[in-house]
Amino acid sequence: MKNPFCFRRPAAKRTPMADWCVFCDIAGGAPGSTTALLYSDDKVVAFQDIDPSAFRHYLVIPIEHIPTVNDLRITNEHHQLVSHMVKVGKDLLDRDAPISEEHRFGFHQPPFNSIDHLHLHCLALPFMPSWRQVKYTPLGPLGGFIDAEKLLENIKPQTEANS
Repeated sequence: MKNPFCFRRPAAKRTPMADWCVFCDIAGGAPGSTTALLYSDDKVVAFQDIDPSAFRHYLVIPIEHIPTVNDLRITNEHHQLVSHMVKVGKDLLDRDAPISEEHRFGFHQPPFNSIDHLHLHCLALPFMPSWRQVKYTPLGPLGGFIDAEKLLENIKPQTEANS
């Protein structure tokens, strides 16, 4: 089944790039994009989820098209990118939902991701409605949702792990 929000062509050069991806349009400030950005810099942008599952539900995405967590490598570059995504999400939730009962940060893993463009879910709980917490639950070896800190452990280069 094709994902209606991100169509990719086979790799022609270094990495597969999107022919059309809704998140690439948002990150690139495409003329047709009506998404209000909460944050932007040269690496990431952040905006509200269109179908929020919590009191506050933001997405932080890299400007570069990285399809999923499975495309992240154990490199300083990817570790720093994900760390930056988490910091941006934490800063936004600290600003917009300081009295929330809990903040949760993580990624859906294939095949549970809805769009093939890496995106960090930043959730200020409670879940609304409460049954939506199921979408943001790790499923062990089946994948599901991976906590951002766990992903950072998985992609941390050895040189950093020993320092």
